[in-house]
Amino acid sequence: MSSRQLATGLAWPEGPTVLDDGRVVFVETYRSHVAVWGPGREVERFAFTGGGPNATVLGTQGEIYVTQNGGVVGPWRAPTMRPPSIQRIDSSGTVEVMVTEVDGVRLQAPNDLAFGPDGRLYFTDPGNYDPVSKPDPGRVFAVAPDGTGEIIADGPPSYPNGIVVEADGAVVWVESYTGAVKRWRKGDIEQIATITERNAVLDGLAVATNGNLYITGGASGGLHVLDPAGRQVEMLSVGVNPTNCAFADGVIYVTDGGHSGESDTAEFRGALWALDVDVTGMSLFRNRLEHPSSA
Repeated sequence: MSSRQLATGLAWPEGPTVLDDGRVVFVETYRSHVAVWGPGREVERFAFTGGGPNATVLGTQGEIYVTQNGGVVGPWRAPTMRPPSIQRIDSSGTVEVMVTEVDGVRLQAPNDLAFGPDGRLYFTDPGNYDPVSKPDPGRVFAVAPDGTGEIIADGPPSYPNGIVVEADGAVVWVESYTGAVKRWRKGDIEQIATITERNAVLDGLAVATNGNLYITGGASGGLHVLDPAGRQVEMLSVGVNPTNCAFADGVIYVTDGGHSGESDTAEFRGALWALDVDVTGMSLFRNRLEHPSSA
């Protein structure tokens, strides 16, 4: 495996998605926008979301859905706050608020998201990261294209963070407070692993075609690779504080915060990396939320 640094000076990058034309979009939370990178090009603004965008996923018509946490990274607050929500960005860069509550529950600080084969959008909502003084309850939601939704996981403070949907429709997410990796299938939740070595704070993840999970470990400086049963089979070192990752042909793109995210001022030490690997990513599910709704 080899690694290449594609961009530096980023403002807490997270949640990369590979577009149909091969470019990579990702959020820069401290700049309150979604950015885009392409081979031979500088990083450019794709759309201003305000608040604190946290992750991206691609819809069926090329639109981009964004988890909007409201404007937080630890103690940092955005100059222009936004309601915690799911936002949608069209090809012109227009931003629209799609979901602010699910089944009567107001969103706290949505973090990561993924479509499933059932057409629903699954996303985590951990609240603000504060494991000691004010840990919020952690939830995982599912929203259908028509705006109806439900809570699929609602438990004590655990900070559910990165989320993916596997080929068979099972939903997998990681918890930053506990180091747990959990799988939801047809209403049942199973904890398949706990990762605590190297001071890992689990953040984002992606799935390979063989079912292996590639999990970014903030503070551990790499990707923890788990087989489908939850056994760690490899550790790939990259960056300082890897936040999330996405597959392309023979490449894993990794966003790197570059620091711990514990400052109340914006810092611009993040980076985008490419890991050259002999691994193929699972094809991601795509769909479209039809109407702005409070769900």
